[in-house]
Amino acid sequence: MTLRSIALFVVAAVFEIGGAWLVWQAVREGRAWWWAALGIVALGLYGFAAAFQPDAQFGRILAAYGGVFVAGSLAWGMALDGYRPDRFDLLGAAVCLVGVGVIMYAPR
Repeated sequence: MTLRSIALFVVAAVFEIGGAWLVWQAVREGRAWWWAALGIVALGLYGFAAAFQPDAQFGRILAAYGGVFVAGSLAWGMALDGYRPDRFDLLGAAVCLVGVGVIMYAPR
C-alpha cells in the first residue's frame, strides 16, 4: 500500500509540475499555444492521480503532496532548466519530504 501511494505521488508530481512547466514555457518562453494546452491537460490528470491515493482524507493527501511538490519542483528545475539548488533549497526539500512521511505514513 505504501509503495502504491508513493508511486501515485510521483505520477501526480509529473503531471502537476510538468503541466505547470508546459504552461510556463508557452507564456514566459514564447513556445506554441499547444504547449499550454498540453499543460492544462496534464494539470487535469494530476487531479485524477491524487484521487487514486489509498487514504480517503482529501486534506491529508493534498497536504502531503505539497511536500512532494516542493522536492519535485526543485528536481524538475535541475533536470529541465539547469537550476542549481543551494544547500537551503535542499534542506527545505528534505524537511518537506520528512513531513510527507509523517503525514502519510505514521502509524495511526
